[in-house]
Amino acid sequence: MIENEEGVSTVDNIVSQFNTYEDFLDSQITTLDLYYLEDEDLARQLVELGYRGTGEVVRREDFEARKAAIEIARLAERSQKKALASAGKELRDNFLKALAQREDDNRTGKVTIQKNHRTFRKFHQLHKKSIIFIRDRNAHGQELSGYIDYAHRLKMEDFEVYFTGKRKLLPRPTDLSFYNWDSHVAILNSSPNYQVIAENCDGLLFKYKRDRKIINVDPKIFQSSSLLSLG
Repeated sequence: MIENEEGVSTVDNIVSQFNTYEDFLDSQITTLDLYYLEDEDLARQLVELGYRGTGEVVRREDFEARKAAIEIARLAERSQKKALASAGKELRDNFLKALAQREDDNRTGKVTIQKNHRTFRKFHQLHKKSIIFIRDRNAHGQELSGYIDYAHRLKMEDFEVYFTGKRKLLPRPTDLSFYNWDSHVAILNSSPNYQVIAENCDGLLFKYKRDRKIINVDPKIFQSSSLLSLG
Protein backbone atom coordinates (compact mmCIF):
# COMPACT_ATOMS: atom_id res chain seq x y z
CA MET A 1 0.00 0.00 0.00
CA ILE A 2 1.54 3.30 -1.07
CA GLU A 3 1.05 6.44 1.05
CA ASN A 4 4.11 8.72 0.78
CA GLU A 5 5.61 10.80 -2.06
CA GLU A 6 8.16 8.10 -2.84
CA GLY A 7 5.26 5.65 -3.18
CA VAL A 8 3.43 7.98 -5.55
CA SER A 9 6.57 8.16 -7.67
CA THR A 10 6.68 4.35 -7.68
CA VAL A 11 3.09 4.16 -8.90
CA ASP A 12 3.90 6.69 -11.65
CA ASN A 13 6.83 4.57 -12.79
CA ILE A 14 4.70 1.43 -12.84
CA VAL A 15 1.83 3.16 -14.65
CA SER A 16 4.22 4.44 -17.32
CA GLN A 17 5.60 0.93 -17.92
CA PHE A 18 2.34 -1.05 -18.14
CA ASN A 19 -0.81 -0.45 -20.18
CA THR A 20 -3.11 -2.36 -17.81
CA TYR A 21 -3.09 -3.48 -14.20
CA GLU A 22 -3.13 -7.11 -15.39
CA ASP A 23 0.08 -6.48 -17.35
CA PHE A 24 1.68 -5.21 -14.13
CA LEU A 25 0.51 -8.28 -12.17
CA ASP A 26 1.84 -10.60 -14.87
CA SER A 27 5.26 -8.94 -14.63
CA GLN A 28 5.40 -9.97 -10.96
CA ILE A 29 4.61 -13.63 -11.60
CA THR A 30 7.50 -16.05 -12.10
CA THR A 31 7.47 -19.28 -14.07
CA LEU A 32 7.97 -21.08 -10.75
CA ASP A 33 4.76 -19.49 -9.40
CA LEU A 34 2.81 -20.77 -12.40
CA TYR A 35 4.41 -24.20 -12.07
CA TYR A 36 3.22 -24.66 -8.48
CA LEU A 37 -0.09 -22.77 -8.67
CA GLU A 38 -1.11 -23.96 -12.14
CA ASP A 39 -3.57 -21.08 -12.30
CA GLU A 40 -2.75 -17.66 -13.78
CA ASP A 41 -5.76 -15.91 -12.20
CA LEU A 42 -4.85 -17.25 -8.76
CA ALA A 43 -1.27 -16.10 -9.25
CA ARG A 44 -2.51 -12.60 -10.13
CA GLN A 45 -4.71 -12.51 -7.03
CA LEU A 46 -1.78 -13.47 -4.80
CA VAL A 47 0.38 -10.71 -6.32
CA GLU A 48 -2.45 -8.18 -5.86
CA LEU A 49 -2.72 -9.19 -2.18
CA GLY A 50 1.03 -8.98 -1.72
CA TYR A 51 1.70 -12.68 -1.15
CA ARG A 52 3.63 -13.08 -4.37
CA GLY A 53 5.66 -10.71 -6.52
CA THR A 54 9.09 -9.25 -6.90
CA GLY A 55 8.34 -5.55 -6.35
CA GLU A 56 6.01 -3.01 -4.71
CA VAL A 57 2.43 -3.86 -3.80
CA VAL A 58 0.22 -1.55 -5.87
CA ARG A 59 -3.54 -1.54 -5.41
CA ARG A 60 -5.73 -1.79 -8.49
CA GLU A 61 -7.58 1.44 -7.58
CA ASP A 62 -4.28 3.34 -7.19
CA PHE A 63 -3.02 2.10 -10.55
CA GLU A 64 -6.24 2.88 -12.42
CA ALA A 65 -6.72 6.29 -10.73
CA ARG A 66 -3.17 7.37 -11.61
CA LYS A 67 -3.52 5.99 -15.14
CA ALA A 68 -6.70 8.04 -15.63
CA ALA A 69 -5.10 11.20 -14.17
CA ILE A 70 -2.08 10.92 -16.49
CA GLU A 71 -4.36 10.41 -19.50
CA ILE A 72 -6.50 13.44 -18.55
CA ALA A 73 -3.36 15.57 -18.20
CA ARG A 74 -2.06 14.35 -21.56
CA LEU A 75 -5.33 15.13 -23.34
CA ALA A 76 -5.56 18.55 -21.65
CA GLU A 77 -2.02 19.41 -22.78
CA ARG A 78 -2.76 18.30 -26.34
CA SER A 79 -6.02 20.25 -26.34
CA GLN A 80 -4.23 23.36 -25.05
CA LYS A 81 -1.59 23.13 -27.76
CA LYS A 82 -4.32 22.75 -30.39
CA ALA A 83 -6.23 25.70 -28.93
CA LEU A 84 -3.43 28.19 -29.56
CA ALA A 85 -4.44 30.19 -32.63
CA SER A 86 -0.84 31.39 -33.04
CA ALA A 87 0.62 27.87 -33.12
CA GLY A 88 2.62 27.13 -36.26
CA LYS A 89 2.28 30.66 -37.66
CA GLU A 90 5.27 32.51 -39.15
CA LEU A 91 4.75 35.95 -37.66
CA ARG A 92 6.73 38.96 -38.91
CA ASP A 93 4.67 41.70 -37.29
CA ASN A 94 6.04 42.59 -33.82
CA PHE A 95 2.55 43.21 -32.44
CA LEU A 96 1.35 39.75 -33.52
CA LYS A 97 4.52 38.20 -32.12
CA ALA A 98 3.79 39.86 -28.77
CA LEU A 99 0.21 38.60 -28.86
CA ALA A 100 1.44 35.09 -29.66
CA GLN A 101 3.90 35.15 -26.75
CA ARG A 102 1.06 36.02 -24.36
CA GLU A 103 -1.67 33.83 -25.86
CA ASP A 104 -1.07 30.75 -23.72
CA ASP A 105 -0.94 32.74 -20.46
CA ASN A 106 -4.16 34.56 -21.32
CA ARG A 107 -5.96 31.37 -22.26
CA THR A 108 -4.86 29.50 -19.14
CA GLY A 109 -5.35 32.42 -16.73
CA LYS A 110 -1.79 32.88 -15.78
CA VAL A 111 -1.89 39.12 -16.73
CA THR A 112 -0.45 42.45 -19.31
CA ILE A 113 -1.50 46.42 -21.56
CA GLN A 114 -0.48 47.14 -25.20
CA LYS A 115 -0.62 50.51 -27.17
CA ASN A 116 -1.14 51.45 -30.86
CA HIS A 117 -1.25 54.95 -32.41
CA ARG A 118 -1.58 54.32 -36.13
CA THR A 119 -0.11 51.06 -34.98
CA PHE A 120 0.70 52.35 -31.54
CA ARG A 121 0.63 49.35 -29.21
CA LYS A 122 1.70 48.76 -25.65
CA PHE A 123 1.50 45.82 -23.21
CA HIS A 124 1.17 46.49 -19.49
CA GLN A 125 2.53 43.31 -17.88
CA LEU A 126 1.08 42.70 -14.45
CA HIS A 127 -0.21 39.26 -13.67
CA LYS A 128 0.19 37.46 -16.96
CA LYS A 129 -3.11 38.42 -18.49
CA SER A 130 -3.14 41.28 -20.95
CA ILE A 131 -4.93 44.55 -21.57
CA ILE A 132 -4.25 45.80 -25.09
CA PHE A 133 -4.56 49.44 -26.08
CA ILE A 134 -5.00 50.09 -29.82
CA ARG A 135 -5.41 53.31 -31.79
CA ASP A 136 -5.81 52.65 -35.50
CA ARG A 137 -8.15 53.12 -38.48
CA ASN A 138 -10.82 50.68 -39.59
CA ALA A 139 -11.66 49.69 -43.18
CA HIS A 140 -13.82 52.83 -43.54
CA GLY A 141 -10.95 55.11 -42.56
CA GLN A 142 -12.46 55.94 -39.16
CA GLU A 143 -9.98 56.36 -36.33
CA LEU A 144 -10.74 54.08 -33.38
CA SER A 145 -9.07 53.56 -30.03
CA GLY A 146 -9.77 51.39 -27.03
CA TYR A 147 -8.58 48.99 -24.36
CA ILE A 148 -9.15 45.26 -24.92
CA ASP A 149 -9.28 42.46 -22.36
CA TYR A 150 -7.15 39.98 -24.34
CA ALA A 151 -8.20 36.90 -22.33
CA HIS A 152 -11.90 37.71 -22.76
CA ARG A 153 -11.60 38.36 -26.50
CA LEU A 154 -9.77 35.04 -26.90
CA LYS A 155 -12.76 33.27 -25.36
CA MET A 156 -15.29 35.19 -27.45
CA GLU A 157 -13.76 34.82 -30.93
CA ASP A 158 -11.33 32.89 -33.08
CA PHE A 159 -7.98 34.72 -33.27
CA GLU A 160 -6.87 32.64 -36.25
CA VAL A 161 -7.97 35.47 -38.58
CA TYR A 162 -5.66 37.92 -36.78
CA PHE A 163 -2.61 35.66 -36.63
CA THR A 164 -2.98 34.79 -40.33
CA GLY A 165 -3.26 38.49 -41.24
CA LYS A 166 -6.74 38.13 -42.76
CA ARG A 167 -8.15 40.70 -40.36
CA LYS A 168 -6.75 43.52 -38.24
CA LEU A 169 -7.36 43.47 -34.49
CA LEU A 170 -9.35 46.58 -33.58
CA PRO A 171 -11.28 47.69 -30.49
CA ARG A 172 -15.03 47.02 -30.46
CA PRO A 173 -17.93 48.69 -28.61
CA THR A 174 -18.03 45.58 -26.38
CA ASP A 175 -14.40 45.96 -25.18
CA LEU A 176 -13.23 47.59 -21.94
CA SER A 177 -13.24 50.94 -23.71
CA PHE A 178 -14.09 52.09 -27.21
CA TYR A 179 -13.81 55.53 -28.81
CA ASN A 180 -14.61 56.56 -32.38
CA TRP A 181 -12.68 59.76 -33.06
CA ASP A 182 -14.90 60.64 -36.04
CA SER A 183 -18.33 60.18 -34.45
CA HIS A 184 -17.10 60.89 -30.87
CA VAL A 185 -18.90 57.79 -29.58
CA ALA A 186 -17.38 56.64 -26.29
CA ILE A 187 -18.29 53.35 -24.56
CA LEU A 188 -16.96 51.71 -21.39
CA ASN A 189 -17.63 48.11 -20.29
CA SER A 190 -16.36 45.99 -17.43
CA SER A 191 -15.36 42.45 -18.41
CA PRO A 192 -15.23 39.13 -16.53
CA ASN A 193 -11.61 39.97 -15.60
CA TYR A 194 -11.58 43.75 -15.11
CA GLN A 195 -13.78 46.44 -13.58
CA VAL A 196 -13.59 49.80 -15.37
CA ILE A 197 -13.11 52.81 -13.06
CA ALA A 198 -13.83 55.93 -15.12
CA GLU A 199 -14.68 58.70 -12.67
CA ASN A 200 -11.26 59.16 -11.14
CA CYS A 201 -8.84 62.09 -10.88
CA ASP A 202 -6.05 59.79 -12.19
CA GLY A 203 -8.00 59.07 -15.38
CA LEU A 204 -9.13 55.68 -16.64
CA LEU A 205 -8.31 52.79 -14.29
CA PHE A 206 -8.92 49.05 -14.40
CA LYS A 207 -9.30 46.83 -11.35
CA TYR A 208 -8.31 43.20 -11.81
CA LYS A 209 -11.16 41.24 -10.22
CA ARG A 210 -9.08 38.31 -9.01
CA ASP A 211 -6.64 40.19 -6.75
CA ARG A 212 -8.41 43.60 -6.83
CA LYS A 213 -5.21 45.41 -7.89
CA ILE A 214 -5.64 48.70 -9.72
CA ILE A 215 -4.06 49.18 -13.15
CA ASN A 216 -3.28 52.78 -14.10
CA VAL A 217 -2.87 52.94 -17.88
CA ASP A 218 -1.28 56.39 -17.84
CA PRO A 219 2.09 55.77 -19.61
CA LYS A 220 3.85 58.18 -17.21
CA ILE A 221 2.68 56.13 -14.25
CA PHE A 222 3.32 52.79 -15.90
CA GLN A 223 6.78 53.80 -17.07
CA SER A 224 8.09 53.12 -13.57
CA SER A 225 6.41 49.73 -13.54
CA SER A 226 6.94 46.75 -15.87
CA LEU A 227 5.93 48.25 -19.20
CA LEU A 228 6.77 46.71 -22.53
CA SER A 229 6.37 49.04 -25.50
CA LEU A 230 6.31 47.93 -29.10
CA GLY A 231 6.89 50.35 -31.93
